[in-house]
Amino acid sequence: MTRNIGTVDRLLRIAAGLGLLSLLYWLEGDVRWVGLVGVVPLVTAAVSWCPAYRLLGIRTCALGSPAQGT
Repeated sequence: MTRNIGTVDRLLRIAAGLGLLSLLYWLEGDVRWVGLVGVVPLVTAAVSWCPAYRLLGIRTCALGSPAQGT
C-alpha cells in the first residue's frame, strides 16, 4: 500500500483524532461515544494511508514517497 498522506496532513489528523477522543472525557451521556470516531484519523495518520483518498485520487505526500512497510 503506497502512502497518500503527507506530513502536514498527518499532523492535522493526529490533532483532530486527539480532539475527538477528548470528547469521551468532556461530554456526558450517550453522545460522548461519538468521540470514538477519533480513532479513524489516528489510524490513518499512523499508517500514512487513507482509503477515502485512494478512492478520490487525492495524494498529499510527495510523489517519490516510498511504500509503507517496504
